[in-house]
Amino acid sequence: MPTMSGAAIEPSLQALSDFAETLADEVRPLSLGWFRRRLEIDLKADESPVTIADRNVEQALRRRIAERFPTHGILGEEFGSAHADAEFVWSIDPIDGTRSFITGFPLWGTLLAVLHRGSPVVGVIDMPVQAERWVGRYRQGAWLNGAVCTTSKITRLSDATVYATSPDIFQGAEADAFARLSGAVRSRRFGGDCYAYALLASGHIDLVMEASLQPYDYLALAPVIEAAGGVITDWDGQPLTLHSRGRVIAAANAELHREALAVIGCVAP
Repeated sequence: MPTMSGAAIEPSLQALSDFAETLADEVRPLSLGWFRRRLEIDLKADESPVTIADRNVEQALRRRIAERFPTHGILGEEFGSAHADAEFVWSIDPIDGTRSFITGFPLWGTLLAVLHRGSPVVGVIDMPVQAERWVGRYRQGAWLNGAVCTTSKITRLSDATVYATSPDIFQGAEADAFARLSGAVRSRRFGGDCYAYALLASGHIDLVMEASLQPYDYLALAPVIEAAGGVITDWDGQPLTLHSRGRVIAAANAELHREALAVIGCVAP
């Protein structure tokens, strides 16, 4: 969890999250306008796909953030970082789940986070097709379309359901660790990208375990899950930052999180 002094943050978390929601409202029609259309698909250096939709949404977000908060830094999936050492930094994933997007599968989202001195304090998970939006503010609460959401009360792995976007994201010792966790829970499911974390925040599932994530993949998730009562860290139990290795474990509560970490054990990088 981030640590802060008792001094008020300016702008306030309320003002930052309100603006983040305004941004999500503005780019929803843009991303939906490209959905289920025939698009040219390019491959980035890491072999992940990218389309005009990803680029246009991120450009629109970056432009609006720079207009409203010119001293804030920005980290985006498609256009890199600018002023990442600023007191406030925005993290943008314009379309989390591009593979879903380009195949017409509706479970993709736009992720926005605000970091204060390196720690994520505001998170937005916006799901345009479902018209669902999760918002989390550090120590203030989490909401789904304005209604308070909380994580599940499941505290035993044997009663829990774990999600991962795909088994293909785990390699070598990582795959062994996921297999250990899968063997300890009631059920496992795959798919959903950021939607799985949103479902965890609303109490529908209990665990999410993933690897090979980038900061813009996970920074928006942390404030939502933590404000809803859950725990999200790297596989070593450390808070997620811009410099985390991309191995993420999210749980409905601290008890379940401790059990999951114990089962995963030490996994070499």
